Amino acid sequence: MNAELITAVAIGIGLAASAGFRVFVPMLVAAIAAKTGILPLNDSFQWLSSWPSIAILGTATVVEILAYYIPVVDNLLDTVSTPLAIGAGTLLLTSVLPIDSELMKWITGAAVGGGSAAVVQSGSALTRLTSTKLTAGLGNPVVATVENVAATGTSILSLVIPFFILALFLLLTILIFTSVRKRLRRSHNENLRA
Repeated sequence: MNAELITAVAIGIGLAASAGFRVFVPMLVAAIAAKTGILPLNDSFQWLSSWPSIAILGTATVVEILAYYIPVVDNLLDTVSTPLAIGAGTLLLTSVLPIDSELMKWITGAAVGGGSAAVVQSGSALTRLTSTKLTAGLGNPVVATVENVAATGTSILSLVIPFFILALFLLLTILIFTSVRKRLRRSHNENLRA
């Protein structure tokens, strides 16, 4: 397996899972990251980084976030959000996969990306339902805030973690190289003394 594929899958799964918290937050983060050159998209997904897409996703993000603070609407949104989250998760993973076969790209995107989003969305919906039952809906704004932070945080972390791992790998390589060099020098000096 090559590093590009592993990195793309890691980023895609992170963004897809974030779609389980909020549908539009990871889409907006991905669009902005693609626009700034941080996130490479497949050719057929370049539309995601366009200014109209960013404007639409930004508006949808604000509306979605605010709607989760309205009692009753938040539970109704969970019903609509589940299929949307699966679609967003599929799209997000598919958009970054460096696979030549379109069929394999979409199958992988649906199974892994859509599946990740579905699992997170199901947990999110159950948490909100439990909060509604236990607190008569008074705890739902707290749940919404946690989900908003989680959606934003995991979306951003999905983009940063591969660079962090690369930096860690480079640091580890330098430490190993330095350690081996010191041992070789020490061994060489001991051989000269003998």
